[in-house]
Amino acid sequence: MLAEKVTSELDMLKRHLIILKCVVENEPIGILKLAEETKIPSHKVRYSLRVLEQEGLIAASAPGAITTSATGPFLERLDEMIDEIVKTTLELKRIEMPRKRKEV
Repeated sequence: MLAEKVTSELDMLKRHLIILKCVVENEPIGILKLAEETKIPSHKVRYSLRVLEQEGLIAASAPGAITTSATGPFLERLDEMIDEIVKTTLELKRIEMPRKRKEV
């Protein structure tokens, strides 16, 4: 379905942000500790860490994941980015769709 993909992406974004929050609060932190703290399976934690590292928001270190110089600016813009997502979602809700199919 159309909306299922968006919902899946938002769930993944939520997981990435939960992992990032835990890194910010507990750095350096390893995969097993992140999985324990967040109750997220370690394979999903590993994927989120990879995504966050590719985005430059965290870095790998011997004792575990740590934040980078990009983390602070990202967090400062985060509320604004989420507000944009909410705004777009509300705009979707305002699209008046017919609930019945027209007879041909």
